[in-house]
Amino acid sequence: MEQRVKDNLKKIFGFSQFRGTQEAIVDSVLKGKNTFVIMPTGAGKSLCYQLPAVILDGTAIVISPLIALMKNQVDQLNAIGVTAYFLNSTLNKSEVNKVKAEVLSGHAKLLYVAPESLTKEENIAFLQQANISFVAIDEAHCISEWGHDFRPEYRKIKSIIAQLGKQLPIIALTATATPKVQQDIQRNLQMEEADLYKSSFNRTNLYYEIRPKLKEETRKQIIRYIKNQKGKSGIIYCLSRKKVEEIAELLTVNGIKAAPYHAGLDQQVRMKNQDDFLNEEVDVIVATIAFGMGIDKPDVRYVIHYDVPKSLEGYYQETGRAGRDGLEGHCLMFYRYEDIIKLEKFNKDKPVTERENARLLLQEMAAYAESSVCRRRFILHYFGEIMEKDCGYCDNCKKPKESFQARELLLQGLQTVEQTGSRFLMDHLVNVLRGVKNDYMSSYGHDALPVFGVGAELDERLWKSIFRQALIFNFLEKDIESYGVLKLTPKGISFMESPFDLLMSKDHDFESMLENDGQEEGHMERKAHDEKLFELLKLERKKVAKAKVFLLM
Repeated sequence: MEQRVKDNLKKIFGFSQFRGTQEAIVDSVLKGKNTFVIMPTGAGKSLCYQLPAVILDGTAIVISPLIALMKNQVDQLNAIGVTAYFLNSTLNKSEVNKVKAEVLSGHAKLLYVAPESLTKEENIAFLQQANISFVAIDEAHCISEWGHDFRPEYRKIKSIIAQLGKQLPIIALTATATPKVQQDIQRNLQMEEADLYKSSFNRTNLYYEIRPKLKEETRKQIIRYIKNQKGKSGIIYCLSRKKVEEIAELLTVNGIKAAPYHAGLDQQVRMKNQDDFLNEEVDVIVATIAFGMGIDKPDVRYVIHYDVPKSLEGYYQETGRAGRDGLEGHCLMFYRYEDIIKLEKFNKDKPVTERENARLLLQEMAAYAESSVCRRRFILHYFGEIMEKDCGYCDNCKKPKESFQARELLLQGLQTVEQTGSRFLMDHLVNVLRGVKNDYMSSYGHDALPVFGVGAELDERLWKSIFRQALIFNFLEKDIESYGVLKLTPKGISFMESPFDLLMSKDHDFESMLENDGQEEGHMERKAHDEKLFELLKLERKKVAKAKVFLLM
C-alpha cells in the first residue's frame, strides 16, 4: 500500500514527496479512521482526501460550502485524469442524472456536494445506493456556532451521514479553528476520538500591516501601491458588492487590469473573471469574502482588505491566499473603528447567542488591528499557538510603538481576575478596575473588592490593552468551555507571587491619526529584480502554458 500511495502521489499529483503531516493524514484516512485536520491555507489540505479517494474503492463524498471552490477543484482533478463531479444548484435535471449515473456505476472517485444539496431526500436516497469510501468535510469550521462562517446546514451533516448506511469514516478539514471551535466541531461530529493533525498557523513569508482608513486617501494609496507592484497578482477584499464594483472601476479607470467578483454577477461573467485572474489576463481581483476559497493560484503577492473582516478567522483565511508558493506576500488592511460599529449593526436581527458570538469575534478583530504587539504573535495566540519571541516581520515589529512600565498595572489586572474568581469576561474586569457601579457589579459584590476602582484614572482602552497583552504573554488564558472568560495561568500566579519589571506597548489610536502622506508604501516596493526581464519571462511562461493547454484539447 505504501508504494501504491507514493506512486499515485507522483504519477497523478506530480509530487515526489509529502509536505508536513500529509503522509500521516493520508495513512489515517486509508485505514478508515476518523481524522481531523487543522492546516493553514496553502499547506495542501485537498491532497489529504483526494489521494485516498483515488486509491480506495468507491466514491469519496466531499462536502464543500462554495460552488466556485467545487468547480475549481473538479476542473483541476479532471485535468489530471481523476474522475470527479459536483452536485449543486447550478446543474439542470439531465446534468444531475448524469452525475448520479457516474457515481452509481463506480466511475466517479470524488463527488463534491453542497451541504444544502446533501439535505435533500432524493440525494440521500441516491447516496444510500452508492459505494461510498469515506466522507470529507471541507471548511469544517462552518459547523461551529463559535466559528466565523457558521452554517446551520453543517450541524446536520453527522445525522445525514448516519443515514447513508454503514459506519463511514470522516475526515474534517479546516484552515481556521480556535481551541473552542475545534472542540465544538469534534463534539458535533461525534469524533472526539479522531486522529488530530494540527499544523502551525505561522505563515512566515507573510508581512502583516494595518493602516488607518481615510476614504479618499486610502483609495489613492491603493492605486499607488498596486502601480508599484506592476505585473504582480493581488486580491482586494470588500464587504459589499457595491464597494467591490466601485473599487474595481476605480482601478480600471486608473489603468490597472482589475475585475470584480461577487455573487451578484452573472455566473458566466464571474467565472470569466476568475479564469482571467488565474490566467494572468487580469492582475487584480476585487472581491467579496467568498473569492479565493480553493483557487489554485500560488503567486498572489498581496492581499488588501479595504474593509475590516468580521473575524480574525476570516482575516487569516483571506490573507492566506497570499504567498502560497512560499515567496513574499503582503497583507495590508485599512482600519477604522467605525467599520466595526457598522458590522455590529448588521448583527442586530440575529438570535441573541449568535449576535453575542459575532460581537466577541468583532472585538477580537478590533483588538488585533489596534494592538501594537507583534501581529504574528497575536494571530498565533488567537489560534492557541504560543510564540515566545516577536517575528520582526510585521508593521508593529518594524516600527515599534511607545512602551511603558506595566508591572503594577499587570499585577492589578491579575489580582482582579483572582478576586472575581476567574469567572468573568474582560469588559467586567475592566469595569471593576475602573470602579464602574451598576446592578450587575452590586449583585456579585464586586464593588466591595479591594481592587474595585484602583484603576479609575486610566481609560478603558488602556486596561483592555493590558489584559490582551497579558493573554499573549501567557499570564492569562481564555476558558474554552465559557468562551471569553479569563483565567490565571501558572505564569500569572507566579508573577503575582514575585512581580518583576515588564514593558508593554501602547495600542494604536487610529481615530486620532492624521492622514498618511502616502510616502510609505510598504516593505515590498524595493525592486530586487530586472522588471523588463521579469515581464518577458512571464509572457514566455504564458505562451508555453497556452501551447500545452492547446495540445491537451
